[in-house]
Amino acid sequence: MSTEPLMGTPSPSSSFDARPGPEFTLSLGKQLSLSIGAEALHIQDTHIPKSASRSCCGFAGTSDLANSVTIPLYNLLWVDVGDASVTIKFAAETSKSRVKASSLTYPYDLPARSAVEAWTERVLGAAYGTLIQRPRYKVLINPFGGQGNAARLFETACRPILEAANCSLDVQTTEWTGHAVDIAREIDIEAYDAILCCSGDGVPHEVFNGLAKRDDAMKALKTIAVGQLPGGSGNAMCWNLTGTGDPSAATLSIIKSSRKSMDLVSISQGDQRFLSFLSQSFGIIAEVDLGTEDLRWMGGARFTYGLMQRIWRQTVYPCDLAVKIAIDDKDTIREHYRQHEAQGVLHGETGLPELRFGTVNSELPDDWELIHQPNMGNFYAGNMSWMSAGANFFPASLPNDGMFDLVCVAGNISRRQALKMLVSVETGEHFELPHVSYRKILGYRIIPHKRPGVTEEYISIDGERIPFEPFQAEVIKGLGTVLARTEQYLAPGV
Repeated sequence: MSTEPLMGTPSPSSSFDARPGPEFTLSLGKQLSLSIGAEALHIQDTHIPKSASRSCCGFAGTSDLANSVTIPLYNLLWVDVGDASVTIKFAAETSKSRVKASSLTYPYDLPARSAVEAWTERVLGAAYGTLIQRPRYKVLINPFGGQGNAARLFETACRPILEAANCSLDVQTTEWTGHAVDIAREIDIEAYDAILCCSGDGVPHEVFNGLAKRDDAMKALKTIAVGQLPGGSGNAMCWNLTGTGDPSAATLSIIKSSRKSMDLVSISQGDQRFLSFLSQSFGIIAEVDLGTEDLRWMGGARFTYGLMQRIWRQTVYPCDLAVKIAIDDKDTIREHYRQHEAQGVLHGETGLPELRFGTVNSELPDDWELIHQPNMGNFYAGNMSWMSAGANFFPASLPNDGMFDLVCVAGNISRRQALKMLVSVETGEHFELPHVSYRKILGYRIIPHKRPGVTEEYISIDGERIPFEPFQAEVIKGLGTVLARTEQYLAPGV
C-alpha cells in the first residue's frame, strides 16, 4: 500500500473543485505575467525577483524554464495584495510526502491595484471553488498522545500552512482525560467552522461525545465539523479523510476539504450512552490496542508487535453475540461498496435521536439471536477503513451508508492462517479469506466472558478503554460531520 499523501492536482473523485474556465492573465509589466489555468497558476517572469529567492524554499511545481513557475491550484493557499506588491502564498512540495508554507512576492505600480484585486478574487475562487475561504478553526492539541510530539508538530508543520491560508485559529491544549469532552460540550458552535484535533484518535472521540452531551446535540453535530491533524500513534481519522499521516500534507488536505456527513455508532453500556466514530473491539485487537500502553515509545510498531505475540499464543476470547445483519454475502458487499452514493442526513435541534433497537438493558429484539462464541479470537466492528497506517481492516466501509462493518475471526485458526490475514490487512485483501467473516451490520449486542486466571480484560471503543461488561451498538446514519477530500475513505476498497 502506498502511504504517500494526495498532493498536487486532485483526482476527479475529489471534493475539491478548481472550477476550470477560460485562462485569466494578469500582466505586471512586460516581464511578468500570472495566468490562471484550469488546474494551476502559471507565472512567467523573465527576471525572477530577489524576493522570491528569499521567501520561497521550493515550488509546488516548475517547468523546464528557470523563469517559469507552476503552482497547482490545490497547493495555492492565499494571495495578499499590498500597496505596491502582491504576495502569493502556497504549499511547496519539499518531498513526495511533505509540504511547506512558501511565498512569492511581486511588485506592481499603484494604478494597477484594481486589476490586481480583481485577479486575486478570481484566482482565490479557482483555488477554493465552493470551499470555505479563511475558515475558523478551534484547534485542540493533546500534549500527551502518541510519543508526546503533538505540540511540536503543530507549531512546525501545521500552523505555518494554516496561517498562510489566513485561517482563523483558536488554539488550546487539553490538560486532562475528558478535557475535550468539556470543551466541545460548551463550545459556541456558531463561532467555528471546525474543531481540529492535533492528537491521536482519542481527542476526536471526546469531541464527538462532548457535542453529543449538549441539549442541541443534533444541531451541534451537523453545524461544526471535526478533523484530525496527526499527533498520535494511530491517527486513523486523518488517514481515512486526508490519505496521509504527515502533519503538513494533512493540514493542506483539510484546508482543501469540504464538509461531509458521516455515520456514527451509538453505544449503550449499563446506564451510559455514548458515540463511536471509528471502531469497537473485543479480543485480540482490543488487547493489543490497550494492553501495549507501556510500548507507546515504539509508535505504530507497538500494534504489530502486540499482534504477533497474541497470534502465536492462539488466544481465544469467549463471548455471547447477537448481530443485526444488513449484508452478509461478500459479493453483495462488494457491489454495495462500488455502487453506493451518499444520501440523506439527519436534521434537528435537540438531543440524540431515539435508538431503533433499544439499549443493552432492553429485551433483545425478536429477530436478533444470541449465540455463544467460545472460540472468538477477534471481534472488530468499524466505521472507517484504515484503523491506522497500513491497517485497512474495513475495506468495504463507507462514510454514509447507514451501516458499519463487522470482522470476526476465530482464535483457534492456525498460526499460518492468522499470519496470512495479518499480512493481507495492509491492502484489505483479508476480505477475501475464507476464515474471515466480514458482514455489514446495523447493530449488535455482545456479552464478554472473563477468562480464568486472566487479571486484565479489555474492550476498546475508538481506542479508549471501557468497562469489561455487556454493551450494545447501533449505527446512526449521517449523524456526524467531518472534513473530507472525497466521498469515500482514502483507502483501497473492495
